[in-house]
Amino acid sequence: MAIAATGCSAEAQRGWLPGNDDGTQVTNQTERVTNLWVGSWIAALLVGVLVWGLILWCVAVYRKRKDDDVLPVQLRYHVPLEIMYTVIPVLMIGVFFAYTARDMSALEDTSAEPDLTVEVYAKQWSWDFNYLDEEVWDTGVHVDDIGAPGNPETLPTLYLPVGERVEFHLRSRDVIHSFWVPAFLYKKDMFPQDIRVFQVVPTAEGVYAGKCAEFCGEHHSGMLFNVAVVSQEEYDAHIESLRDAGQTGRLGPELDRDQSGGDDNAIPSAEGGAVEGTED
Repeated sequence: MAIAATGCSAEAQRGWLPGNDDGTQVTNQTERVTNLWVGSWIAALLVGVLVWGLILWCVAVYRKRKDDDVLPVQLRYHVPLEIMYTVIPVLMIGVFFAYTARDMSALEDTSAEPDLTVEVYAKQWSWDFNYLDEEVWDTGVHVDDIGAPGNPETLPTLYLPVGERVEFHLRSRDVIHSFWVPAFLYKKDMFPQDIRVFQVVPTAEGVYAGKCAEFCGEHHSGMLFNVAVVSQEEYDAHIESLRDAGQTGRLGPELDRDQSGGDDNAIPSAEGGAVEGTED
């Protein structure tokens, strides 16, 4: 019952994987991650069936008989068999490693030229988004009552244009956090005074839930955000609305809990600082 209940999550819309229930790929990496995940489960299931079958066969064939009062041999060596069950697992792990290394190299590759760069700051317990190319920003504040009606509308929303390559710069203002969009099948930890980078191309319009995936304090469960993948026109309109609201520049490391901020000369800071309420 517990295993079946895990499938009741609203995010489990594509079989046992998050994403669109119509089968469309949410990002350019959806197929790669899905194939690795499903292939690993198939291989593990085949090994499991083989092992379970051998165990049951041994239990049935070599069980103690009613009229058998003699103990079997307690110590017996079979060198070929021992070599087999040492070599085969090593080969299996090697295959898993090879496929994982191949796909991780592709997922972590940032050599392509991005169409836009978004800087994401995690903070206890919300998010700041800097659209570096457009020089505008958006921010969220922690909401105490996560279960309140209409609360999703109060969550910060990160806007991304569909079909464009986005480079993320992930940073933390205080403790270790983790940037996770389940529908993207990808997450990455965020550390104070450190920058983590990855690229992705959103390929399906929609609003996707995001959250912190690293326990970061008392209100970790309320550290939520949304990702809106929209058309280029809608993205441009959102950027313009931020500019009209006076949210120009960048919410930089001057808002970190440790305000040393590290070496940050490559990207200019926002003019005028931050709005009231960006930090809890």
